[in-house]
Amino acid sequence: MQCTGTHISYLHTCHRKLWLFENGIRMEHTSEIVAEGKFIADTTYLDRTRKYTELAIEGIKIDYYDIKNRVVHEVKKSDKIEQAHLAQVKYYLYILHKNGIEYPSAIIEYPKLKQRELIEWNDSYVETSQKWELEIEKIVGTEYCPALIKKNICKNCSYFELCYINEI
Repeated sequence: MQCTGTHISYLHTCHRKLWLFENGIRMEHTSEIVAEGKFIADTTYLDRTRKYTELAIEGIKIDYYDIKNRVVHEVKKSDKIEQAHLAQVKYYLYILHKNGIEYPSAIIEYPKLKQRELIEWNDSYVETSQKWELEIEKIVGTEYCPALIKKNICKNCSYFELCYINEI
Protein backbone atom coordinates (compact mmCIF):
# COMPACT_ATOMS: atom_id res chain seq x y z
CA MET A 1 0.00 0.00 0.00
CA GLN A 2 1.24 3.49 -0.89
CA CYS A 3 0.53 5.96 1.91
CA THR A 4 -0.54 9.45 0.80
CA GLY A 5 -1.22 12.76 2.50
CA THR A 6 -4.93 11.94 2.30
CA HIS A 7 -4.35 8.70 4.23
CA ILE A 8 -2.51 10.62 6.95
CA SER A 9 -5.20 13.27 7.14
CA TYR A 10 -7.99 10.69 7.34
CA LEU A 11 -6.08 8.72 10.00
CA HIS A 12 -6.29 11.81 12.18
CA THR A 13 -9.87 12.62 11.24
CA CYS A 14 -11.83 9.36 11.01
CA HIS A 15 -10.75 5.73 10.70
CA ARG A 16 -14.00 4.85 8.96
CA LYS A 17 -13.36 7.50 6.29
CA LEU A 18 -9.80 6.18 5.92
CA TRP A 19 -11.01 2.62 5.41
CA LEU A 20 -13.69 3.65 2.90
CA PHE A 21 -11.22 5.82 0.96
CA GLU A 22 -8.60 3.06 0.73
CA ASN A 23 -11.24 0.55 -0.32
CA GLY A 24 -12.22 2.63 -3.33
CA ILE A 25 -15.20 4.51 -1.96
CA ARG A 26 -14.46 8.13 -2.82
CA MET A 27 -16.97 10.81 -1.91
CA GLU A 28 -14.86 13.98 -2.09
CA HIS A 29 -16.14 14.78 -5.60
CA THR A 30 -19.69 15.10 -4.22
CA SER A 31 -18.86 17.61 -1.49
CA GLU A 32 -19.48 21.34 -1.80
CA ILE A 33 -17.15 21.87 1.16
CA VAL A 34 -14.29 20.05 -0.59
CA ALA A 35 -15.00 22.07 -3.75
CA GLU A 36 -14.93 25.31 -1.74
CA GLY A 37 -11.58 24.36 -0.19
CA LYS A 38 -10.14 23.61 -3.61
CA PHE A 39 -11.50 26.91 -4.95
CA ILE A 40 -9.85 28.81 -2.08
CA ALA A 41 -6.53 27.05 -2.68
CA ASP A 42 -6.70 27.70 -6.44
CA THR A 43 -7.72 31.35 -6.28
CA THR A 44 -6.10 32.82 -3.17
CA TYR A 45 -2.43 32.79 -4.14
CA LEU A 46 -2.48 33.28 -7.89
CA ASP A 47 1.29 33.57 -8.28
CA ARG A 48 1.93 30.20 -6.63
CA THR A 49 2.02 28.16 -9.81
CA ARG A 50 4.61 30.54 -11.23
CA LYS A 51 6.79 30.66 -8.11
CA TYR A 52 6.57 27.09 -6.84
CA THR A 53 6.73 23.57 -8.18
CA GLU A 54 4.24 20.74 -7.94
CA LEU A 55 6.05 17.75 -6.51
CA ALA A 56 4.96 14.11 -6.61
CA ILE A 57 7.14 11.69 -4.68
CA GLU A 58 6.44 8.33 -3.02
CA GLY A 59 2.68 8.63 -3.35
CA ILE A 60 2.38 12.14 -1.98
CA LYS A 61 1.57 15.18 -4.08
CA ILE A 62 2.63 18.59 -2.89
CA ASP A 63 0.87 21.32 -4.85
CA TYR A 64 3.24 24.15 -3.93
CA TYR A 65 6.86 23.40 -3.10
CA ASP A 66 9.56 26.07 -2.86
CA ILE A 67 12.62 24.15 -4.07
CA LYS A 68 15.13 26.89 -3.22
CA ASN A 69 14.04 27.22 0.43
CA ARG A 70 12.78 23.62 0.88
CA VAL A 71 9.34 24.82 2.02
CA VAL A 72 6.01 23.09 1.48
CA HIS A 73 3.09 25.53 1.17
CA GLU A 74 -0.23 23.97 2.14
CA VAL A 75 -3.47 25.95 1.85
CA LYS A 76 -6.43 24.94 4.01
CA LYS A 77 -9.97 26.29 4.17
CA SER A 78 -10.29 26.31 7.96
CA ASP A 79 -8.47 25.17 11.06
CA LYS A 80 -11.30 22.93 12.31
CA ILE A 81 -9.23 19.76 11.86
CA GLU A 82 -5.86 21.37 12.46
CA GLN A 83 -4.40 18.18 13.95
CA ALA A 84 -4.95 16.41 10.61
CA HIS A 85 -3.39 19.33 8.71
CA LEU A 86 -0.31 19.27 10.95
CA ALA A 87 0.05 15.52 10.58
CA GLN A 88 -0.26 15.74 6.80
CA VAL A 89 2.51 18.32 6.41
CA LYS A 90 4.75 16.54 8.95
CA TYR A 91 4.36 13.43 6.81
CA TYR A 92 5.28 15.46 3.71
CA LEU A 93 8.41 16.66 5.51
CA TYR A 94 9.24 13.07 6.47
CA ILE A 95 8.99 11.93 2.83
CA LEU A 96 11.14 14.86 1.68
CA HIS A 97 13.72 14.10 4.38
CA LYS A 98 13.66 10.39 3.50
CA ASN A 99 14.49 11.38 -0.09
CA GLY A 100 17.53 13.45 0.82
CA ILE A 101 16.10 16.92 1.37
CA GLU A 102 17.72 18.27 4.51
CA TYR A 103 15.70 20.31 7.00
CA PRO A 104 12.51 20.79 5.01
CA SER A 105 9.82 22.99 6.50
CA ALA A 106 6.20 23.79 5.78
CA ILE A 107 3.77 26.66 6.03
CA ILE A 108 0.09 25.91 6.50
CA GLU A 109 -1.95 28.87 5.35
CA TYR A 110 -5.54 29.58 6.28
CA PRO A 111 -6.43 32.48 3.96
CA LYS A 112 -10.01 32.92 5.22
CA LEU A 113 -8.66 33.29 8.76
CA LYS A 114 -5.60 35.29 7.65
CA GLN A 115 -3.40 32.89 9.62
CA ARG A 116 -0.22 30.96 8.89
CA GLU A 117 1.55 28.23 10.81
CA LEU A 118 5.21 27.36 10.31
CA ILE A 119 6.32 23.76 10.85
CA GLU A 120 10.06 23.20 11.11
CA TRP A 121 11.74 19.82 10.58
CA ASN A 122 12.07 17.65 13.66
CA ASP A 123 13.83 14.27 13.69
CA SER A 124 10.89 12.83 15.65
CA TYR A 125 8.83 12.99 12.43
CA VAL A 126 10.65 9.88 11.17
CA GLU A 127 9.44 7.61 13.96
CA THR A 128 6.03 9.24 14.15
CA SER A 129 5.42 8.91 10.40
CA GLN A 130 6.49 5.28 10.40
CA LYS A 131 4.02 4.59 13.22
CA TRP A 132 1.28 6.33 11.25
CA GLU A 133 2.04 4.16 8.20
CA LEU A 134 1.75 1.00 10.31
CA GLU A 135 -1.49 2.21 11.90
CA ILE A 136 -2.96 2.98 8.47
CA GLU A 137 -1.99 -0.45 7.15
CA LYS A 138 -3.67 -2.06 10.15
CA ILE A 139 -6.91 -0.07 9.73
CA VAL A 140 -7.26 -0.47 5.96
CA GLY A 141 -6.19 -4.10 6.10
CA THR A 142 -9.18 -5.16 8.17
CA GLU A 143 -11.99 -6.98 6.44
CA TYR A 144 -14.76 -4.77 7.79
CA CYS A 145 -15.26 -1.03 7.83
CA PRO A 146 -14.70 0.52 11.29
CA ALA A 147 -17.83 1.40 13.22
CA LEU A 148 -19.31 4.87 13.00
CA ILE A 149 -18.07 7.21 15.71
CA LYS A 150 -20.19 10.34 15.81
CA LYS A 151 -18.09 13.50 15.84
CA ASN A 152 -18.88 17.20 15.52
CA ILE A 153 -17.08 17.31 12.15
CA CYS A 154 -19.28 14.59 10.62
CA LYS A 155 -21.93 16.98 9.31
CA ASN A 156 -19.31 18.68 7.10
CA CYS A 157 -17.76 15.44 5.84
CA SER A 158 -18.09 14.30 2.24
CA TYR A 159 -18.94 10.82 3.58
CA PHE A 160 -21.76 12.09 5.85
CA GLU A 161 -24.70 10.74 3.84
CA LEU A 162 -23.03 7.37 3.38
CA CYS A 163 -22.22 6.98 7.06
CA TYR A 164 -25.53 8.29 8.38
CA ILE A 165 -27.89 6.75 5.80
CA ASN A 166 -29.72 4.78 8.50
CA GLU A 167 -29.66 7.70 10.95
CA ILE A 168 -31.39 10.34 8.80
